[in-house]
Amino acid sequence: MAQDRFLIAPFKSGLQTDLKPWMLPEDAFERLNNAYVFRGRVKKRFGSDLTGKNASNDITRPLQSRLRISLSRVTVTGGAGIGITDGAGAATGTLPAGIFTIGQRFQIGTEIFTIVALGTPAVMTTTGAAITRTIDTTTGAYVFAGATPTTQIYFYPYGNSGAVVTDAVTGNATGIAPGSVFKAGQMFSIGDEIFTVPALGTPVTMLTTGAATTHTFNTTTGVYDIQGAAVATAIYFYPAESVMGLTLYEDGPINNHTAYAFDTQFAYKYSGNSWINDGPLGSGGTSSDFFWARNWRGASVSTTLLFVSNFFCTVGVPAPVTDDSMWYYSGTTWLAFHPNFLVAGDKIFTAKIVIPFKDRLLLLNTIEQNAAATANTAYPNRCRYSHNGSPLAASAFYEPNEVGATGGGYIDSTSQEEIISARTIRDRLIVFFERSTRELVYTGNEEQPFFWQKLNTELGSEGSFSTVPFDKDLLTIGSTGIHACNGVDVYRIDEKIPEKVFEIENIETGIKRIHGIRDFDSEMVYWTFPTGAFTYPDKILVFNYKNGTWAFNDDCFTCFGYFEQQSDITWAEIEKTWSELTWTWISGVTREQHRRVLAGNQQGFILKLNSKTTTNARAMQISQIATSGVGWMVLTIIDHTLSVDDYVEVINAQGVAIAGSGIFQVMEKNASTVTVDTTYTGTYTGAGTASFVSLIDIKSKQWNPYIKDGSVIYLSKIDFCVARTGFGEITVDYSTSGTTLSLVTKSDDTDCNLGDNILQTSPYALIPLETDQPRFWHAVYFQGEGDNVQIRIYLTEDQMKDPLVIAADFELEGMVLHTQKLGRQV
Repeated sequence: MAQDRFLIAPFKSGLQTDLKPWMLPEDAFERLNNAYVFRGRVKKRFGSDLTGKNASNDITRPLQSRLRISLSRVTVTGGAGIGITDGAGAATGTLPAGIFTIGQRFQIGTEIFTIVALGTPAVMTTTGAAITRTIDTTTGAYVFAGATPTTQIYFYPYGNSGAVVTDAVTGNATGIAPGSVFKAGQMFSIGDEIFTVPALGTPVTMLTTGAATTHTFNTTTGVYDIQGAAVATAIYFYPAESVMGLTLYEDGPINNHTAYAFDTQFAYKYSGNSWINDGPLGSGGTSSDFFWARNWRGASVSTTLLFVSNFFCTVGVPAPVTDDSMWYYSGTTWLAFHPNFLVAGDKIFTAKIVIPFKDRLLLLNTIEQNAAATANTAYPNRCRYSHNGSPLAASAFYEPNEVGATGGGYIDSTSQEEIISARTIRDRLIVFFERSTRELVYTGNEEQPFFWQKLNTELGSEGSFSTVPFDKDLLTIGSTGIHACNGVDVYRIDEKIPEKVFEIENIETGIKRIHGIRDFDSEMVYWTFPTGAFTYPDKILVFNYKNGTWAFNDDCFTCFGYFEQQSDITWAEIEKTWSELTWTWISGVTREQHRRVLAGNQQGFILKLNSKTTTNARAMQISQIATSGVGWMVLTIIDHTLSVDDYVEVINAQGVAIAGSGIFQVMEKNASTVTVDTTYTGTYTGAGTASFVSLIDIKSKQWNPYIKDGSVIYLSKIDFCVARTGFGEITVDYSTSGTTLSLVTKSDDTDCNLGDNILQTSPYALIPLETDQPRFWHAVYFQGEGDNVQIRIYLTEDQMKDPLVIAADFELEGMVLHTQKLGRQV
């Protein structure tokens, strides 16, 4: 009997004219995991690259893609100290000009003093017996009494000036790591030697990849002691905290703006091909308190100001040790920003959203503090606005009835819902509340410059960082769906996946962890979110805004941002062979100053997303390797989001010889370890990293081109048009009549030989011409009969563990179905 042939693809080059066009790829699939539809083709998901460059070797390369702090002290002539206590253990003095803030420390002998509050003066905590221990955080004046007599005093501002280096003769170094969080998984590096904190301890011996004879770290006090390392070499500390914000400081050359990153304690900037600490930002926040960042350039301000806020503040009685104000960066210095709105001294301590609009700085969803600093009050539906001009002026936010007021004030919405997110569209400010959407309309009237206008009473936003701007729409994730707002209407756009929004986990502040961005190169929007299996996000929702298709990636990113400090790539920085590359030298993703999408993760790694890269960057630190009770290998990966049956590739684990291909399946897991199906010999000394290996899993809809006739379909084969790869392959399984049975598996169980159903995306050995073709047609054979046929394209366990297959791209450009009509359904 003659067969029909139906085409699924927009790609028609070289096809015979008797094919019957049936559907487009965007209509053909119901599940796309780690794959997506792009311009009519089904492609493997984006990969990622390390951001750091010019590392001395492959082992140290990930260090430059991770948030790190160059340990620094204020230096004076003759040493790194700032003075010596007298015979009674007393000392007074004033530090050189700089930023004095919560978390900085002094050390006198073994006694450690920590600034836990701002003040004039403020009392510091101590690990010893000093009676007096104060610092004026405005002037830098310090006073000690009752400390160890005649002992050198050290100050640790972590980021002012003067690099800490190991001793020029012995290679020794001792000191206190910056910040207030000390834990397993943190690291130090001195030259090429990497020190890993494997567990808690007071102190614990760190793993080392080099020759240092002593390497301890106290996870209670932060004291480190390293001896015998490289002499006169800078020391870096890696806090291993979640990346909580990525932004550009929009000052300087076009398309080469400096990228800034934030974790829960510090600010960093990309400089000299790596991420380096640029100063403390108060006490930080939790791993769900992202930094909202906006640039301001006003007529009366000569330089660009970068305002940031993570909205981490206590409502009620203030908590000076933990409350974090807003901050701004002027190009040289980070300063706290909490402007007064009353002459009496009442101030805006922080706000969820900071946004410039109509030559004013607007603060939405505020927490305000009284002049006596005894009460914080939340105004979740409030907008505070500055006058026209510099928001740094003393009276910029004064209310209209205040002496010296010049146009500032506030306006509350009539809704009691909380303001969640806001963006501008076509010079209009759209504000998303919990369950509604409003516009903050500009009147031009200096007496009352704004008023609220309701756009929708049912659809709002749940994630402050889920809002993604377009030229004509704003996209955001709400409690009832994924919504778009064009300035007039608000409507759902996720009709194809109506239930998926309800999979986003609300516990563990899951909604707060949603973070979205637009990728202009790939014409996609990415949202990272947690499903509930982990505290941190473990999925990425991918939306192709050109064809309306949706996909899911397995990965762990805490936040997204943009990056312009891209330099031309070199051969030394490529971790693949020429045959494995899927881009050309003139590709945008490899060219200098091409804007890229950045992603940060929960261990402080920052990566460049790359749709032309087929593998994921090694962005999971392995803090320890041990043997399980059944002989498998146990990897300590702090705060991982790996599940059982996931796959990881282990790279550069020093001191051990690991059996197998380097790619392993996760057999067991808990919060900080995963057990993989391999063995090893030796003793782990550190530097190992792991990369997530993406499992492509594509499932078609239930196909039957004869459905209008009520007929049964018989599928004999499918011709697949695939882009050529060097060593790629993938498996095509199928089922019929709506069942979930794998007919490939069942044929093996019944000794029925239907072939292996492997689709090779590499050239056939017996067809030499294919080695020069950019694409070719390869067939997979079936014997499927039923009410409908459904195919599944995926990688098997053997394929997942093959480095050549994993490194290969996958691009499906078309399918031709060879079918027969078998009669009417009963």
